[in-house]
Amino acid sequence: MAEKHQLEFFLLRYVPDAVKGEFVNFGLVAIENGSKGAVLADVRFMKDRGRLLCFDPQADVDVLDKLQEEIGREVGESTEGAVLWRKMEDSFSGLIQVSQVMPALTERMAGVEIEEVAKMFLETPRVRRTREPAGRQKILRTMRNEFDKAGVLDLLRAVPVEPYTKPGDPFEFDFGYRVGGEIKLFHAVSMRASVDAAVTLAARYPRIVPVMAKVTEAAPMLTAVVEAELDRARTEVGFALEMMEESKIKVATESEMRGIAEAARTELRA
Repeated sequence: MAEKHQLEFFLLRYVPDAVKGEFVNFGLVAIENGSKGAVLADVRFMKDRGRLLCFDPQADVDVLDKLQEEIGREVGESTEGAVLWRKMEDSFSGLIQVSQVMPALTERMAGVEIEEVAKMFLETPRVRRTREPAGRQKILRTMRNEFDKAGVLDLLRAVPVEPYTKPGDPFEFDFGYRVGGEIKLFHAVSMRASVDAAVTLAARYPRIVPVMAKVTEAAPMLTAVVEAELDRARTEVGFALEMMEESKIKVATESEMRGIAEAARTELRA
C-alpha cells in the first residue's frame, strides 16, 4: 500500500482594503507533515493576473513578485505554518492574508495534489464567481419555504458564531434550534460556481464546535444544504464534499428539505 501523505493547504489572498475584507486568491501553499516534522512541500501561484488587476487596477505586483520569490526559496525546507504566516504579515502589512487550513490525506505526491487544488482556487474565471450569491439565495429560499410549510419557521433563528470565535466575526448559521442535548444547525452552501464557501465552512466548523458545545452544554449538529443537481463528479466538488465529511458536517440537498423540515416539526412540536 502506498504511503499516505498528510498535507495541509493554505490559500494566499490579496487584500487591498482590510476594512472591506474583499480579496482575490493568488497563491496556494502545501505543507507536508511527516515523521521528520513539517516541510514546505510546494507552492503554486495564479498564472494569469488579469483577474487580480480587474479586481484592483492599482495592485502592487512588485509585492506579489517579492512574496513568490521568498516562498519559492523555502520549498523543501522545514517550516512551521504559524512562523511562515507571521513572517508574511510582518513583511506585507496585512496586504497578504492566509486562509483557514485545508487538510488532505492523499496517497499521491504533493506536487500532483497541489496542482489539482490550485486549479480549483486560482484558475476559476471570475465571471463564474459572481453567480455564487444567486446560487446560495436559491437554496436559502427553498429552506425557508419548507420550514414555513412545516410551520416551524418562526421557531428557528440564525445562529451567530461570534460568541464562539472572536469579537466581530460576522458569520452565522442560517437556521438553528435546540432540542434536548443537541443544537441542530442548517446552512445553505452553493457549490455550482465555486466550492470556496464549502471549503471555508469545513475548515472553520471543527474550531467552532468544541467552544459552542462548552458554552451551550449541547452538541452542535450541522447540516449543509447544497444544490440537488450538483455535479459530484467534478474534482473540486468531490474535494469539498470530502472536507465537509471529515469535519463531521452532514450534507443534504434541496430536494431533502421537506423531510428535514418535517423532522424539525416533529421535534419542535412534540
